[in-house]
Amino acid sequence: MNKLTEKVKVQRYNSKARLVQEANDANSPVHMTISNQSETPRPRNYKFWFRMTLYTFLLLSGQSVATLLGRLYYDKGGKSKWMGTIVLLVGFPIFLPYYGTSAYKSSTTNRIRAKPPSTLILVAVYVFLGLLSAANSYMYSTGLQYLPVSTYSLICASQLAFNAFFSFFLNSQKFTPYIVNSLVLLTISSILLVFQTDSTNQTEVSQLKYAIGFICTIGASAGYGLLLSLTQFSIQNILKRETFSVVIDMTVYQSLVATCATLVGLFASGEWKGLKKEMNEFELGRVSYVMTLTWTAITWQIFSIGTVGLILEVSSLFSNAISVVGLPIVPVLAVIFFQEKMGGVKAIALVLAIWGFVSYVYQQYLDYNKSKIQDKHDNGEPELS
Repeated sequence: MNKLTEKVKVQRYNSKARLVQEANDANSPVHMTISNQSETPRPRNYKFWFRMTLYTFLLLSGQSVATLLGRLYYDKGGKSKWMGTIVLLVGFPIFLPYYGTSAYKSSTTNRIRAKPPSTLILVAVYVFLGLLSAANSYMYSTGLQYLPVSTYSLICASQLAFNAFFSFFLNSQKFTPYIVNSLVLLTISSILLVFQTDSTNQTEVSQLKYAIGFICTIGASAGYGLLLSLTQFSIQNILKRETFSVVIDMTVYQSLVATCATLVGLFASGEWKGLKKEMNEFELGRVSYVMTLTWTAITWQIFSIGTVGLILEVSSLFSNAISVVGLPIVPVLAVIFFQEKMGGVKAIALVLAIWGFVSYVYQQYLDYNKSKIQDKHDNGEPELS
């Protein structure tokens, strides 16, 4: 009888242990993936809005300054498309000190407990995203060399339409009339620039080079939209973590792979042989040549941190929308610093780009209000008309 009682106790104890283990597994970082969290919106507390504000500032400031510096490089004597590509990617070492901080060590401990994906999978993800980033950067560099900075920036607004297309398949993005309206307006804004006969093009490039610049910028915008959607997909389904370390890792490793790829292109093309002559003949001097490239590299990495941060906080499409709202800033600054004229077609394209962005942001506002009403309903609070 005593043996039977002890056996029953052991079975009960084992049963309780299994229940506790299952509960712990259900609450573990492995089980609670980002895709599950997407069904329950992250709390909109002051920390969330602070992060959103910080990432938005980094994205807009980095994008505007880097684009102007890239145009300055070509205007004052820069000729190497591969050098113009490398500076988009090579600034990642400024984030290396983060890996020695206590915050990163703490995130590493949590990562081990959360059973991260295998090293082979991580390498494959970073290599693929890095090579895609290198290809995009080369096309962006070509477009920036052959197009006025204002035209280049407005064409880049089409990246939101491409991002929405890829997000529909990769990130289960839902479309509403306001989002569709936004995509249509931004697409028309870019198409209008095909008919722009840029008499203000200070680089005096031929119509062929202008067409090449236009096609490369459109291609880069499509590739960038795909890159953002793949980044969100990787965070949600492979990395499965929502930490600042994810932002740093995604930026550093992706930029490292892309930099290696562009260095191969630089030496294979033979353009490296003319870099010394290019620096000596730079109109603003050798020191300004080095500083222009250095700050271009740094500001593009600042832009990357803001981009990945907004993807982590909201979505790739939202991050791209914030990027698009910064594009009208660049043409205005180009008028001030490069004396570019704002022609009629370009002005209409600018208005359509802003209109398209406002339409997208209004949809985000409606979604946010809907989530607030749903939260109040779930908490049993009375709804106000």
